[in-house]
Amino acid sequence: MSVQDGSSKAVAEFHKAVDHMKVEFTRLQVGRAHSALVENIPVDSYGTSQPVKAVASISIPDPKTIQIQPWDKGMLAPIEKGIVGIGTGLNPVNDGLCIRINIPPLTEERRKDLTKIVHKLAEDARISVRTARQDAHNHFKQLKTSSEITEDDLHSANKHLQDKVDDVNKQIDELAKGKEKDVMTV
Repeated sequence: MSVQDGSSKAVAEFHKAVDHMKVEFTRLQVGRAHSALVENIPVDSYGTSQPVKAVASISIPDPKTIQIQPWDKGMLAPIEKGIVGIGTGLNPVNDGLCIRINIPPLTEERRKDLTKIVHKLAEDARISVRTARQDAHNHFKQLKTSSEITEDDLHSANKHLQDKVDDVNKQIDELAKGKEKDVMTV
């Protein structure tokens, strides 16, 4: 594997970390109804575990309500049980035809807790980036040790990689600040 391959692999890992962070950000309850809050909650369906989105349609009739309508009415209870069991603090209301979830307004304390979660998710992404960078550095050192690249090539590859890391960390910071602002907005 060449320097270019090692660098490309690291950059791909950087993008995976950022994408994962974005997905986790969408799952945070910020006082507005959003299908991502419930679509991946596991539900016991005929002996297997499936996400809610695989057994029901999810709609947002108004900004504070999520409506889940299962394709099989027998799935109402398992969906309700899955939502309560996941520990999101959401309270589903089963009316016999569908499940409605009213999103409560966020308290100041909950906003602060969500801000801490945003910071933790951003730090987890940074850790993933550092790990991928370290793997690439080790690969570059192996190439240098086996005399496939020169000292100058090693230095150049590390500098190029660090520039990419700086760009990704800046992107992570911007996304985290945006989400923090979103969470703290009343």
